[in-house]
Amino acid sequence: MEKKEHIISILVHNKPDVLARIAGILGGKGYNIESLCVNTTTSYEISKIVMTTIGNQATITRIENQLRKFVDVIAVNNLTNVESIHREMILVRLNLSADSREQVTKTIETYQWKVIVSADAYVILEITGDKPQIDFALARLEPLGIADITRTGIIALELEN
Repeated sequence: MEKKEHIISILVHNKPDVLARIAGILGGKGYNIESLCVNTTTSYEISKIVMTTIGNQATITRIENQLRKFVDVIAVNNLTNVESIHREMILVRLNLSADSREQVTKTIETYQWKVIVSADAYVILEITGDKPQIDFALARLEPLGIADITRTGIIALELEN
């Protein structure tokens, strides 16, 4: 069976230790969490966890079944093969020199990336998109000398039926 990245959305009761227990049980069974985003929903009592993991369908089914056993888990949805929107965000700091400033400016303008901070010695960009768009941006920025980066995991929202 083919291994691929899966996006799993988990609604949980917003209680201390829920995320740690979920991560612990998955890690203890040898499942790796590739990315993880967590925050409250429109109700503070409920949080949504969006995680990505890599596996074949049998492995993903085992993970989903394991998650459903938790008392504080309300719902588990695999968004990989359903109509949903996926996004990531990166913040990137590029150091600027007299030699690089023009090329950095030209690249930012070409791709219309959002400048958050512009200083004499550096610039910080915010770039949002799906995973291929983020990977594309990083490939374009790498030759310009990335000084630091922060990357969210994938967030996802199912389209209404």
